[in-house]
Amino acid sequence: MLNSWKQNLPEDLIAKVAKVDEKISGHLQKIDEQVLYNQQRLLSLFRKHRVAEEDLVGSTGYGFDDMGREKLEAIFADYFKVDDALVRPQLISGTHAIATAFYGVLRPKDTLYYMTGMPYDTIQQVIGVVGDNPKTLKEYDINFDYTPLNEQGKVDYDAVKEKLQNDKSIKMVAIQRSRGYATRDSFVIDEVKEMIEFVKQYAPNAVIFIDNCYGEFSETTEPSFYGADLMAGSLFKNAGAGIAKGGAFIVGRKDLVAQAAAQLYAPGLGKAEGPTWGYLRDFYQGVFMAPHTTGEAIKGAIYTAALLEELGMEVSPKWDAPRTDLVQTVTFGKPEPMIKFCAAIQHNSPMNAFVDPVPSYMDGYEDQVIMASGSFTEGSTIELSSDGPLREPYFLYIQGGLSYAHVKLAVTEAAKEAFYKD
Repeated sequence: MLNSWKQNLPEDLIAKVAKVDEKISGHLQKIDEQVLYNQQRLLSLFRKHRVAEEDLVGSTGYGFDDMGREKLEAIFADYFKVDDALVRPQLISGTHAIATAFYGVLRPKDTLYYMTGMPYDTIQQVIGVVGDNPKTLKEYDINFDYTPLNEQGKVDYDAVKEKLQNDKSIKMVAIQRSRGYATRDSFVIDEVKEMIEFVKQYAPNAVIFIDNCYGEFSETTEPSFYGADLMAGSLFKNAGAGIAKGGAFIVGRKDLVAQAAAQLYAPGLGKAEGPTWGYLRDFYQGVFMAPHTTGEAIKGAIYTAALLEELGMEVSPKWDAPRTDLVQTVTFGKPEPMIKFCAAIQHNSPMNAFVDPVPSYMDGYEDQVIMASGSFTEGSTIELSSDGPLREPYFLYIQGGLSYAHVKLAVTEAAKEAFYKD
């Protein structure tokens, strides 16, 4: 009865699942220990700030004197070991939070400099290097520069050093922690720490900004522990645990958070306003559950990598590599199995399981894209999803999962559909 979920699987796949279960058990236990550590830290902060039922109600109108909002932001500030935090439903996504931080801090003639290569598509739109959109940084005469990563997908420190020493207009140095939709590895915290220390050595007055999307609670430390000045992330990724229906956060130095708040609302209002009606209960519960849910998604990614490696696929990161975010990539080499795998993820989702995803053109992409996402919250990547462009070498990006059990079931069925059926 307990193994009935395997009854329709090919014998070879059942054997591979058993081998994977044994192989990854020690790594899953390490993730459980990490979850326990992060959960203890959050629990202590809920107790420290005396969170109570009345803090979950939220405010209306202007949002003055919202004690629940203030406690929540104090918890975020304490958890990330920073001066201040802005945790708001008015921030609608990670990209919006990042853009708010950029516009809050940067001024005409300043330079935004990415030391981790070209940022992903939506940030390119904000900057103005692609598209024909109004209100870009470029339109405000804010400069942009970046240094490509080296052949190993790592920071080219010699080139970064030259840039930091010679370009005195650099106001903000940005570090993108996750791979996004690139093929390089995401940067683990130890690598981010090294980047921060390097920037402080050669550009001590620059604001160090971290795009932390997909990264929160995936290790026991965060970039802000090591001197990052400003950091942003989404509440319908890791930090909301699939419970928060929207929202995002910005954390960091008090003066920089104040500038971001003035940009989000208006000068003179800053953090004092911003109603939270209907949101606070989900925000509190989401961040409290975030260590557990992030851990479940990471365990699912480990299983995915290990099983697909057993099936002869090229995966990144490897199943036993250090994990610093939720993103798992698989190289299919040709379109047919990639489409079948993605469709099976959709068919094994709690929402819209009856839908057949088909490759199609989407704004911002040159090629057709296949996408599966049967999530409760639109665009939630803490929930299981997969997507990728239909072009060589046919990379599929798999991320999220509210429970390890769901990821295991869905990925195993997807492997059956992609590799065991004609």
